Amino acid sequence: MAKPNYSFAKRQRDLAKKQKKEEKLRRKTGAGEVQPQDDQPQDDQPQDDQPQLQPSPPDDDKPAA
Repeated sequence: MAKPNYSFAKRQRDLAKKQKKEEKLRRKTGAGEVQPQDDQPQDDQPQDDQPQLQPSPPDDDKPAA
């Protein structure tokens, strides 16, 4: 029969405890933040995650493969 790996189990418990503690702290700090109001003026330009890129002209120096 295999011998139990107590150090692995302890490490897993410690990681779970640390994760739970961080989440609790995150909830505490997140609760104190003020939510933005809807009646504040917005920018007229839409917010895109990716900027729109213009295609560059092909280089004539390189031979076509």
